[in-house]
Amino acid sequence: MAAATETLTPTLPTLDKLGASLQDDLDVQKVAHAWFAAFSQHVSANNIDGLLSLFVEDAWWRDMLAFTWEFRTFHGQAKIKKFLQDRLASTKVSNLKLGNVVLEKQYSDLVWIQGQFEFETEIAVSSGVFRLVPTASGAWKAHHIYTNLENLKDFPEKLGPLRDPYPNHGKWKDQRAREKEFVDSTPTVIVVGGGQSGLDIAARLKMLDVPTLVVERSQRIGDQWRHRYEALCLHDPVWYDHMPYLPFPPNWPVYTPAQKLADWLEFYAEAMELNVWTSSTVTHAEQDENLKWHVTVKRADGSERKFVVDHVVFALGLGAGQPKVPKIPGQEEFQGQVLHSTQHKSARDHEGKKVFIVGACTSAHDVASDYAEHGIDVTLFQRSSSYIMTTKEGMPRMMRGRYWEGTGDVDVNDRLFASVPTYLQKELWKRVTQEVAEADKELLDNLNKVGFRTHLGYDDSGFVMMAMIRGGGYYLDVGACQKIIDGKIKLKSDSQIERFTKTGLKFEDGSEVEADVVMFATGFDGPASAIAAIAGEDVVKRLKPIWGLTEEGELRAWRDLGVPNLWYMMGNLAWCRFHSKHLALQIKAIQEGILKERYTI
Repeated sequence: MAAATETLTPTLPTLDKLGASLQDDLDVQKVAHAWFAAFSQHVSANNIDGLLSLFVEDAWWRDMLAFTWEFRTFHGQAKIKKFLQDRLASTKVSNLKLGNVVLEKQYSDLVWIQGQFEFETEIAVSSGVFRLVPTASGAWKAHHIYTNLENLKDFPEKLGPLRDPYPNHGKWKDQRAREKEFVDSTPTVIVVGGGQSGLDIAARLKMLDVPTLVVERSQRIGDQWRHRYEALCLHDPVWYDHMPYLPFPPNWPVYTPAQKLADWLEFYAEAMELNVWTSSTVTHAEQDENLKWHVTVKRADGSERKFVVDHVVFALGLGAGQPKVPKIPGQEEFQGQVLHSTQHKSARDHEGKKVFIVGACTSAHDVASDYAEHGIDVTLFQRSSSYIMTTKEGMPRMMRGRYWEGTGDVDVNDRLFASVPTYLQKELWKRVTQEVAEADKELLDNLNKVGFRTHLGYDDSGFVMMAMIRGGGYYLDVGACQKIIDGKIKLKSDSQIERFTKTGLKFEDGSEVEADVVMFATGFDGPASAIAAIAGEDVVKRLKPIWGLTEEGELRAWRDLGVPNLWYMMGNLAWCRFHSKHLALQIKAIQEGILKERYTI
């Protein structure tokens, strides 16, 4: 058996690698039920060696809070054995029930039996997913398993039969106003930021009966989308983007315009009865020796309200902090306008001018396309290569079987998607990325011909790993690429910028470009500066990294950050939907004295 400290290389369990074949008379249900019966027996008896006999040697176990109160992935039997020795008996698993079982043929050489199950622990109701692969001996064994905390037994979400069953005659409006203003109570949690991540965590906490106040500096909920550039539109399909409890209606467009999403967020907050203070700012948050947060909120009229709360959740997104603008010599000489993409509203603002955009990822393409459609002279400057995937060819392949028309319950699909460990999923994404690149070959070749440099993502695995590791570096094409090919968007990619001139930019190869407007679509400096402005540099120094992947492939968000009861809520709509529940359950468990220790070994 491999040593517990050994790092195994993630590989897909192909039939060739397994030395196995798929039998024509395979009884999928019989195989799954027999394996699960043995699994349940060994779990109940705390028979760890028996459990390991049901797994292949390089198996995976991914756990989200159910056993570890952490986000952990254990790869290889040695690490799984250590984890089970430490956590299985104390977790007190019971009432295991097998659910839906299917045979999934990912590719002709990649086949597994997927089973969903439920179980209970001493304090919670949890779910699980296992995938079995054939072996050379003919036996089917688990290649990976996933366990996920769903609900706390004594503190279920107030949904369905647990909601208020009584009519409210004439009192609701006044009660709601007093609740929203915390006239008769005080919040347990303050959420800084009222975008989708802030609203998601507030909704989850409300269902767990945790009083929560969301503080949003904008005048209206949704303004962070409403006041961005007019051409902004989501590049993720609607089936992937639903919010907790309240999915988009069935006539919703596949790709949501930003202004439409802004209005939806405003509607969502009202429909879910979330306590949001707009035109308000958290100016200071300080934690005392009892781990209580003393928070000052400034209202639109200049008045201040001070709260003492147990938890502070920063929901400022990956784009928090200051706009990242590279320092280029000579800017003081430039006679034109210098902007960051966050300051862009409409191409109409620069009619008759020459615009030069620094950057070659999503915002840069969107803004450049907007200028081109308005007949404005625009040049895109590419500093380094970008990952390009068309939504037409890429999204159906990326989302197949999970987030597309008719693919079923989004909550179930969230679990199924999360059930594949990240570094194993990367191996699947490599295959999909190749498929998409082949479908996009003509477009990619034509981009390369005009000088636009492309790659296939981190380790040739496409854009998702790039999002997880760096939060960008790609563009999901909805038309801008063809404009580059056709010359409607000019391209500069053959030399780096040396300095500004009076009339534009000079490059290291001696070439120059004239510009009236230089726009930097270069991202942000990260959330640390935004946290520091409220909680201080000392708090930031104690924080663990907020984004990126751990060695086990788990995202560093929605979890303990090293400062007690300080949290960061972030991610796209799908990640926020799924992981907001994980964060809310941690907060509720802390409040009820359930979460006492995390498994960090």
